[in-house]
Amino acid sequence: MITLTKAEEQIMHILWDLQRAVVRDVLEQLPEPKPAYNTVSTVIRVLENKGFVSHKSYGTTNEYYALVSKKEYTKFRFGELMQKYFNNSFPQMASFFAKENKLSIRELEEMMREIRDELKENENKS
Repeated sequence: MITLTKAEEQIMHILWDLQRAVVRDVLEQLPEPKPAYNTVSTVIRVLENKGFVSHKSYGTTNEYYALVSKKEYTKFRFGELMQKYFNNSFPQMASFFAKENKLSIRELEEMMREIRDELKENENKS
């Protein structure tokens, strides 16, 4: 998988939220000042060429949808973050965020509980 540009990610977030959309739908979701219709259309075609998006044609109108899920892309980006900044060390990353966000012991314990619950749930699915 490849890292998307800021504009590509912004459009992917809209497609993930809408699930299916024509260019005009995407354009309506973008903040002011809105880019030109052709700009949005071009970015979507680039995403399609990169394998992130596909479309279904209805006459001259194309309805676009994501081929890569938000969860898949998030996992990829998180892996990049872990590798580039934390030497693939989850404890190092967790420690950094705990310090930066001044998490309390109670908040850290709650986070550990959530992680344990998630791990147990994943074990039960296997």
